[in-house]
Amino acid sequence: MDFFDWAAWKKMEMPEVTLTNFVTWVSAGAMVFGGIVPYIPQYRDIKRTENAEGFSTYVCLALLVANSLRILFWFGKRFETPLLAQSVIMIIAMMVMMRLCTKVRRKNELVAAKVRTFSDFDTQYFWKWTYFSSYLEFVLAFFTIGFLATFIFLESTVYVETIGFLAVFTEAMLGAPQFYRNFKNHSTVGMSVKMVCFWTMGDTFKTGYFILREAPVQFWLCGLLQISIDVAILFQVWFYKGSIPHRQL
Repeated sequence: MDFFDWAAWKKMEMPEVTLTNFVTWVSAGAMVFGGIVPYIPQYRDIKRTENAEGFSTYVCLALLVANSLRILFWFGKRFETPLLAQSVIMIIAMMVMMRLCTKVRRKNELVAAKVRTFSDFDTQYFWKWTYFSSYLEFVLAFFTIGFLATFIFLESTVYVETIGFLAVFTEAMLGAPQFYRNFKNHSTVGMSVKMVCFWTMGDTFKTGYFILREAPVQFWLCGLLQISIDVAILFQVWFYKGSIPHRQL
């Protein structure tokens, strides 16, 4: 018996290269990698200025939670592979962002602050930990608990649909921490406007993709909410133009 079935290989047909297929492939690629593009200019700005004060790290938290939940949702209700791959890529990208923000924040401390870690379980300093390892521990703990819960309740339609809704709703609200930070500071200084513009373009494309590909209704409804928040942040850019930050969140 041959290890490789050449007869079956010869019968396989390569997908026909048509304009429709080409557009589908490009769209899938854009879905997988396009989500991280908005954070490239913000990453470069933070690295260049060595200042992360204008960027809300709660944006990273929202995306880490949302994409972890989306992966768990996949086990209960399968959706397109590009959307699953996008979640994995986004989690990696957000951990890279958190690593940079944590490093810059420690470097800018004038007086060494008390070390805060995830294992302290101090809600007052949640997501304000000193070292990157604590953020990694949180993500691993969150996903492990979520995976166990999903394994137990996998047959429950209510559970599966709930984590699906929470995944897309959390992602839809990812701009809210940045909006609130801008509001409290009365300024958008330190926030990459390019990042928000990419958010708007990406979310518009993504929502259209969801509708055309008939993704679960949670996906495109929350996509519309996400676009609304993006537009609100762009309005802040105009409204607070030239303003000096009043305070830090």
